[in-house]
This record gives sequence, C-alpha cells and structure tokens, in this order.
Amino acid sequence: MAEWIGIGRRARRCYGFDDVALVPGNMTINPNEVDVSWSLGKTKFKTPILAAAMDGVVGVDFAIAMGKLGGIAVLNLDGVQTRYDNPTQVLSQIAGATPEEATKLVQSLYLKPIKEKLIVKRVKAIKKAKVPAIVSCIPQNAARFGAIAQEAGCDMFVVQSTVATVKHVASEYKVLDIKKFLKQMKIPIIMGNSVTYEVALELMEEGVDGLLVGIGPGAACTTRGVLGIGVPQITTTVDSAAARDHYFKRKGKYVPIITDGGMRIGGEICKAFAAGADAVMVGSAFAKAKEAPGGGYHWGMATSNANLPRGTRVKVGTSGTLKQILLGPAKVDDGSQNLVGALRTSMGSLGASNIKEMQDVEVIIAPSIQTEGKVFQIGQKIGMGK
Repeated sequence: MAEWIGIGRRARRCYGFDDVALVPGNMTINPNEVDVSWSLGKTKFKTPILAAAMDGVVGVDFAIAMGKLGGIAVLNLDGVQTRYDNPTQVLSQIAGATPEEATKLVQSLYLKPIKEKLIVKRVKAIKKAKVPAIVSCIPQNAARFGAIAQEAGCDMFVVQSTVATVKHVASEYKVLDIKKFLKQMKIPIIMGNSVTYEVALELMEEGVDGLLVGIGPGAACTTRGVLGIGVPQITTTVDSAAARDHYFKRKGKYVPIITDGGMRIGGEICKAFAAGADAVMVGSAFAKAKEAPGGGYHWGMATSNANLPRGTRVKVGTSGTLKQILLGPAKVDDGSQNLVGALRTSMGSLGASNIKEMQDVEVIIAPSIQTEGKVFQIGQKIGMGK
C-alpha cells in the first residue's frame, strides 16, 4: 500500500472526500423509510449529525433549537459562553472585525478567565428547555469542568484537543488521567481527536464511550498548514472504524466513531458514513444558520491560541434557518441544506436501510466524480462549481 517517496522512505496513500464515490447496489429503498438514528451508550438520537463545539456555531439558543430538531449541539466551555456574562456583545465584536484584526481580537477576548458559575448557568439553561445538554473542553480542564457540568445536569461530556492520545507528557501542567476521569464521570464521555487505528484502539481500551476522528480538515482550521499534520477524512474514518469493530469483537462494547470536520455538503456527509462513521460533527454548514451566534462568521477552536493560532475566522454568510440546513426544504442547489434529507436519499439510492448498512456500501476511488460533465457549473460557479 505504501509508495517510495525517496531513498529508504515510504509513505502510504490516503484519501479524502473528493477522492471517492459511492456505488449503488442491486436494491433501492424509499428514502422516507430508512433509519438514520444512532446510539451513544444507552441514548438513541434521531439525527446522526452533531453541531461542532465552536463559538461561532453553538450558543445556548442554538443548542436548544438543535435539540428540539432531534440533533446534538456541543457547547464549548473554553469559549466566550463561559468567559462573558453577555457573550452576544463579544460575538458581535468578532463578527465586525476586519480580516486583519480578527485573529488578534479573538486572542485578546479569550484571555478573560473562565467563570465556573457560567458553566452551571449555561448547562441549566439548555436543560430547562428539555433538550440534551452536551458540552466540551480541553483535557487540561476536563477533570474540573466535567464535575461541574455533571453536577449541573449535563447529559454528555466531550474532551477535545487537536491531537488526543492516551500517553501525554507534560511538566508545566497536570496531565489528565483518562482512566480515572472516566471512572469519576457517570455520563457518557466522547474524546478526540485522533486519526489512526492504533490511537483509536488505545482510547477505546481506556473506556471512552465515543470517539471524534479528524485532525485539521475543518473550514476554519489551519492546523494542517501551521503544523503540517493530519490524515484525509476517508482514510481516517476507515481506519478508526476498523479499530471500533476490532474492539467490539474482543470486548463486546461498541464505541461510535464520529467523523469531525471537512464536510460542507450532504455528499461529503454521506461518504463519511460509507467510510464507517456512526455520526458526523459539522461546523461551517451550521455556522450559516440564522440561529448561529457567529452572525455569518466561523472561527477555529485554536484561533485564540496566544502563541500559535491554528485557526482563522472565515465568512460563511447566513443562508437559511437551522431547520432548513438540517432537515430542509433546501432553497439552494449545492447540497449545503437539508443534510438529513441528502443522507436519507443517498441511503435509499444505495439500498442501505440503516447506518450500519450504509457503512458497508461499495466505495470506489474516483477523483473525477467532482468534475466529470460539470464544465458549465464550474465555469458559471453554480451548483457543484461553487
């Protein structure tokens, strides 16, 4: 599988969404009759699409709206929602900054200390609306914030970093004891992000309930440019799903794989499931919603890093309501709306009646799938040519 890239050095070829296509089988199904639900632990969710824990995407109101539509929105506990009593004012500042000012402004605004009382306030506000409250933070804050969020009634907790590993070396701060943390928490824990079979398996061995996979593919993320690291999402998902299946066969515990980042449109989401995902996490598509707190802007989680930002603020615009983007009806022709409808239609066309069957459809290497016959769309920058 690996190719020589020079004397004594080989590299394996990996694949992203634009490199592959899905092949219909010998049966089709009415899209309205396929099952797109998924489960994490003992909880079943109607929609396998999560809104990413990014400040321009998820606020309290957005999390409530997403929950009422049957989906999951993850609130970032390391962001403006827990640093400011009135985050709306701060979000407006970020949206109003020039491209030259944006990163510096975000860095300065995120210097304000996190208030633990605001963690409680935000979780309770979401729970008051009778929808699941799911929150996220970096590993260094997980033990403290996890206990606070759990006490406040949080339903699920996400521990997220650029690169997640079981073995982490640091002398400047206390390293999270993953096994101890998982034992202390009584709610499902999702961890990430990883991209390899080996790390996925190690995190599952520690006892995580779900795994986020993907490093650097997000629309606002610059990790791949700044650090040169990452694996394209199709290969990442396939490898991680293989670890999930191996772990399930040995231990009998099924740990869902959540492909995180790099999906702008329905077709890319469908390909993630075909590669083995149980759910997907999306940022930029939801940043376009009227309900999104970023006001048509979207920025990476590491944009605020004081020394080496690994994200940027991008303008995505506002294209429609959250319901339109998630469930339709779509008012645009590029696949960025009615994401669940796209998944249902793809599954029906492929003959997959549920997510597990979708994971087994035929995938082919077909980079021409994006351009074949699309000369007018590309030339006019419409549809698939945008």
